This record gives sequence, C-alpha cells and structure tokens, in this order.
Amino acid sequence: MSDPRAADTAYRQAQRLVDEGRPDDALAAIETALKASPSDARLRFLKGVILGGQGKDAEAIEVFQGLARQFPELPEPHNNLAALHAARGELDQARAALDDAIRALPSYALAHENLGDLHLRLAIRAWQRAAELEPGNAAPASKLKLARELARRIAGEAQGAAALPGAR
Repeated sequence: MSDPRAADTAYRQAQRLVDEGRPDDALAAIETALKASPSDARLRFLKGVILGGQGKDAEAIEVFQGLARQFPELPEPHNNLAALHAARGELDQARAALDDAIRALPSYALAHENLGDLHLRLAIRAWQRAAELEPGNAAPASKLKLARELARRIAGEAQGAAALPGAR
C-alpha cells in the first residue's frame, strides 16, 4: 500500500528540482517514489513531461501510453501523447490521442486548441499532396500558401506568449 503523503512530498520535491534545472535529479526522485507508489498518476505524468523535455520522446510516449491505459478518464496523458506524436510527424496518432483527450473531458480547452493546430497541419499536408499531384491547379497551391502563412503566424504568437510571464 502506498502512502499518498509520501507521494505528494516526492512530487513537490521533483517539481522543485525541475524548476531548479535539475531534471535528472528529479527523475531519480520520481523513480524512488514510484517504487513505493507505482500507480501514482502525478508522479508518472511528471516523469513523462521531464522525459519529453529531455528529448526522450520514445520513453515519454511509453509513460503517457501507460497512464492513458490505466487512467483513460484523465485527458492530460492523451494530450501530451498527442503533442509527442505530432512533434514526430505522426499526425494520425496525434489526432487519435486528442480525440481520446476530448472524449475524456469534453471541456478540455487545450486539447481542442491542439486539435485545431493539428487540423491545420493535416490540411497543409493534404494541400501539399494535391499540389504535387496536379501542379497546374492553382487552388491547392493558393490554399497551401495561406495555410502556411497562418501556421507561421500561430507559431510566432506562441513564441511571443511563451516569453510573457505567466504564459501557458
């Protein structure tokens, strides 16, 4: 039986270590705590976030997939799984994960926002393919140009927002 207070303490300690720029120490603390509380969703989620932040996408995906299987009612693992798949260009898997996140919590605004971004990427992919298949057709090329401009603007806004204090 796990002690939720010990898991809470370990979570706070790991988060503090991450905030101090010590993700490896945070992972070590999480691993130790998970031996006593292997099902603690918060510890496992933080582990996935840290692994993803370190570029260990395959390991992070494994963590989030496990969380999504064990706790399908939690939207966050599905959302983070989608972000990792999208970053790898696995857009269909990302869409499925976002659908799961929204099914788990229909009011989860971040998953809806991410789904919109993903649909834009899917549209770009489709219009690019259409333009390649029919180079003389101006319609997909025009749509592709507009979609790419929108994607650039969205990316620029996201970078600017991230620089603001308190931005998500």
